[in-house]
Amino acid sequence: MNAPLGDAPRSLTGLHVVDADGAKVGTVQQVYRDDATNDPEWITVRTGLFGLKETFIPLAGARRADDELHVPHAKETIKAAPRIDADGHLDPSEETELYRHYGMARPGDSRPGDTPDPGGMSGPGGTSNPGPGN
Repeated sequence: MNAPLGDAPRSLTGLHVVDADGAKVGTVQQVYRDDATNDPEWITVRTGLFGLKETFIPLAGARRADDELHVPHAKETIKAAPRIDADGHLDPSEETELYRHYGMARPGDSRPGDTPDPGGMSGPGGTSNPGPGN
């Protein structure tokens, strides 16, 4: 996935992330775009006791309300997500692992019985971000 270049992904950076139950999770640090479509697909949020970890959350199903980004996942699910370095690129295997954790089928990898991504925001190539705040 490529780094965001337009205003919309940048406008997500700094928003307060709120889980499905209304609990605050953290603040959007980075936005990752799909390599194939260039659409925003993932965000990272600072979590942990001192906010030292960045956790990936899919944007599918998320909605913005003022300075908050509401995601359809529980805080516990987000905090338990696989630890993947927010180093500028998600390779396809990392993306697949994250989709599995969130109970979503990776677009383009649909198999019988899988649930397709309702946002349709991912292609098979991976996801990337060139740096913080992009």
